[in-house]
Amino acid sequence: MTLEEIVAKLDTGAAEKDAAKLNAKGEFDVLIVGGGPAGAAAAIYAARKGVRTGIVTERFGGQVLDTLGIENFISVKETEGPKLVAALEQHVKEYDIDVMNLQRAKGLQKLSDGKVEVELENGAKLTSKSIILSTGARWREMNVPGEAEYRNKGVAYCPHCDGPLYKGKRVAVIGGGNSGVEAAIDLAGIVKEVTLFEFDTKLKADAVLQKKLYSLPNVKVILNALTTEVNGDGTKVYGLTYKDRATDEVKQVELEGIFVQIGLLPNTDWLKGTLELSKHGEIVVDHKGHTSMEGVFAAGDCTTAPYKQIIIAMGEGANASLAAFDHLIRQ
Repeated sequence: MTLEEIVAKLDTGAAEKDAAKLNAKGEFDVLIVGGGPAGAAAAIYAARKGVRTGIVTERFGGQVLDTLGIENFISVKETEGPKLVAALEQHVKEYDIDVMNLQRAKGLQKLSDGKVEVELENGAKLTSKSIILSTGARWREMNVPGEAEYRNKGVAYCPHCDGPLYKGKRVAVIGGGNSGVEAAIDLAGIVKEVTLFEFDTKLKADAVLQKKLYSLPNVKVILNALTTEVNGDGTKVYGLTYKDRATDEVKQVELEGIFVQIGLLPNTDWLKGTLELSKHGEIVVDHKGHTSMEGVFAAGDCTTAPYKQIIIAMGEGANASLAAFDHLIRQ
């Protein structure tokens, strides 16, 4: 937790004070909900147009704060999540952007005058001529003992980001859908050995992916397996425990890394019934970031954009911001 978060929890009257301050903010031209890479890019692009811009976010930086190594952010050879977030925050501060941190949105509605209102958990209401939703997503977790304790110490969720850190080592991939099989194929070219664990009696990935997977010499597939625990020595992972669902036998596998690939959960629960969402809960957007509500745009991992990557989220944020500005000048 940051010092800001600790102070907010210690101050029992903080929510009411924040609500009063936020209610007095006045109207924004562009209000971004979410402070990850997409939100930061959207805010910078909007502020550069000279319009009144705000970011309201639960945690500036979002999911990137939990990412250990980043080696695929083009032009930056190597960095870490917290370092990239610090750079994003510094860039945002170069512009006249009102950043409202530690705030969680809970409602969105179109007003009779065409403006859009965002209601926060503390009761505050913010109004803007346009909204950009960039609330991101969170990795679906296994929820087993050891997973939280060894996050970024052997438990990872992004093979594109963290795969190279396990070069020459033994790793597991949890999940036999397209994401899991693709991750195993990707990792097989880097690591010593990949063991893929699937809960069901068969893989759910596309046939072409399965064919490629089974052709790789350093990949092993274990079906009908329920992961029950992540094993570690206090500082790093050294294996996992799973139960064979057919025999109920409990087994252990020694390895150095575990990649959890059982899906992403977009942070859009608060938008159900308000905007059009996909069957996976993602905000449905067109190529310019328009949502089903006029004046509301969306970008990044919370949308139907197919690939969830930092660099793509930034581009989508800029795209949505330009579309929001186009909306403003046509009103």
